[in-house]
Amino acid sequence: MDKTKVAIVGLGTVGTGVARLLLDFGDRTARHAGRTLWLEKVVVRDLKKPRGVELPRGVLTDDLNEVTENPEIAVVAQLIGGLEPERSIMLRLLASGKDIVTANKALLAEHGPELFDRARELGRSIAFEAAVAGGVPIIANISQCLSANQIQSLRGILNGTSNFILTEMEEQGVAFQDALAEAQRLGYAEADPTMDVDGSDAAQKLAILAHLAFGARLHWRDIPRRGIDTLHAADFRFAKELGYRIKLLAIAQLVPEGLELHVSPNLVKIGTPLAEVRGAYNAISVVGDAVGRVFFHGLGAGQMPTASAVVADLIDTAVGRTAITFRTLELWSSHRPSVTPRDYANVPGRFYLRFDVEDRPGVMAEITAVLGRHGISIASIIQHESDGIQQGIVPLVIMTHKTTEGATRRAVDEIDRLTCVRPGSERIRVSE
Repeated sequence: MDKTKVAIVGLGTVGTGVARLLLDFGDRTARHAGRTLWLEKVVVRDLKKPRGVELPRGVLTDDLNEVTENPEIAVVAQLIGGLEPERSIMLRLLASGKDIVTANKALLAEHGPELFDRARELGRSIAFEAAVAGGVPIIANISQCLSANQIQSLRGILNGTSNFILTEMEEQGVAFQDALAEAQRLGYAEADPTMDVDGSDAAQKLAILAHLAFGARLHWRDIPRRGIDTLHAADFRFAKELGYRIKLLAIAQLVPEGLELHVSPNLVKIGTPLAEVRGAYNAISVVGDAVGRVFFHGLGAGQMPTASAVVADLIDTAVGRTAITFRTLELWSSHRPSVTPRDYANVPGRFYLRFDVEDRPGVMAEITAVLGRHGISIASIIQHESDGIQQGIVPLVIMTHKTTEGATRRAVDEIDRLTCVRPGSERIRVSE
């Protein structure tokens, strides 16, 4: 059987999983590829560090030259995170004639056009299924299986850490910080979870998907985003009472005004597919003009789900499928025009608003007057008696009719300045 020699750069969690699949299940990969994927080299920074996989003698090295100067190595799985020296390493590998498989979504979101243009100039390819949603095969489905469609919308839970935290807050009734601590204890959240909880990680992934689905060349920082760190346990109780769950959604959709993109907490109707995604799972709902709605669901992170996606890309690259897709789709071409997302302030929607207010006459009139000045119509109101924890303070929940993001934000800012309102209000979009 023919042999394709591969290398791995980085033997962290994902790299270890990839090495295990290649070494322990070589017959399986050979059956799918029609050739043997031979692990020739694994490049690490520290040769003395204990490893979670036993490698054959001579495979482990700390010298990247053993990969770049070996013409027999055809494909490299670059599995180190960050931006630099990761960018320089990828450019060096491409220049040495290697095709690349990567799981580094931050690198692609930041430097995708440069890296992909360079790969095209050199006649090489970059595969990146594992960069978005881990083991969920969303990249291949959008770029290949749904290629007969004009994609109309993408709605997804793209960050497993935030979804785990939201599930804990809902099911256990705990505060955000307690749910985050549990996520860190279980290894779902990093020591610095900022990118996960403020929506940045999901925005990076959405930028990649929007490029594939709509040909939109944009920077992930241009995607409006709100995180989950301001949510209170009370919001989950009210959401359930109203028939919803709270999910951090990444949304991209074509509208008459252009391309609408944003990442934010949403109320999602209980019983709908996205509402039922629990724990560290990811899910993406895609609507195409021919196929209609399709739904992808699975583990979005973790060693083996991500390694599964990497090895699938290694197989596709080894047999030439990646090169065809890369060449025909002109992925991340800098020749494509940049896209400015639709002004988020003009994006319409219904909203859940929660305020902690003084329990006295006239408060409701003050708040509704502000909403009226901003053209916001009230659909329903929930006001429970004081729970006794904050004497004289009660939560007030308002569900609006359709309005705009900008009008709602301005109204909430004005309401927050009322003397009858305490700090800590919340504004959540309702997913339609």
